[in-house]
Amino acid sequence: MNYRMKLLLKCLLLSGFLFPSSYVVVAQLSDTLQLSQRVLPGAQVEIYKQVGESQLRISIFSPPAHLKKNAYPAAIFFFGGGWRRGSVKQFEDWCHVLAERGMVTLAVDYRVSTRHKSTPIQSLQDAKSAMRWVRKNAARLHIQPDSIVAFGGSAGGHLALAAAVLSGFNEPSEDTSLSEKPNALVLFNPVVKTTLGGYGHEWLAENAGALSPVAHLQKGVPPTIIFHGEADTTVPITNVEEFCQKMHSLGNDCELYRFAGQKHGFFNSLPKDSFIYKEINTRIEQFLIKYGYLKP
Repeated sequence: MNYRMKLLLKCLLLSGFLFPSSYVVVAQLSDTLQLSQRVLPGAQVEIYKQVGESQLRISIFSPPAHLKKNAYPAAIFFFGGGWRRGSVKQFEDWCHVLAERGMVTLAVDYRVSTRHKSTPIQSLQDAKSAMRWVRKNAARLHIQPDSIVAFGGSAGGHLALAAAVLSGFNEPSEDTSLSEKPNALVLFNPVVKTTLGGYGHEWLAENAGALSPVAHLQKGVPPTIIFHGEADTTVPITNVEEFCQKMHSLGNDCELYRFAGQKHGFFNSLPKDSFIYKEINTRIEQFLIKYGYLKP
């Protein structure tokens, strides 16, 4: 809720026009503002988590009826925006493409600082909550709980990756018997390093080391594919080179595809008939087929 809304509600309460219970109702209604940026049209929308007044939603697309199976692999998407902003619309096209190919797709709305006055740690808590919610509801949603691929761009890439490699950072009282770890990762210019030389270390301050995925890699990290622009000055490509080198040294699978002259977030505005878009599409398809999430 923004400052003006809070001030208006406070004035109405003090003047007697609203009872305290009404404040809660109006606050919940205000949480639906900008909902068009937080859910996807045509999706099955559910609330996966409520934090105070904020209802966090997940937009779900299922495969066409002719692909009737008991359960499908899933793709879960985390938008980028520096943990400050962003929209589930970032991966709307991919939700439709992969649902048509036979995956249940889910776009996650999580807390960001401009909407919720939140921290990156709270964003990560939401990402882990979303992963657990999907597994908890896997049977109802016709999802194979051990076949969940996490997609993410920039800070969303950090959340997908951090859910896979960072322990802790769980929502208090959450059922941690359910795994928050994805089974594979598809990342676009992801934040893999949050210490000096990486992204966000000044904001994260004393938490920078604990939130830096590259510092916590170990054997058994899920197979990962990364698409990165060589001209990225927000997340230098040297960060993902370091990440992939360490992944390989631990015996983990990591594919890195570099794009000369491309800056941070280049994949967001690619024409669908462009060579780069088609190459990324082909590489993702090959990756998902390789690990059994799509059929050839």
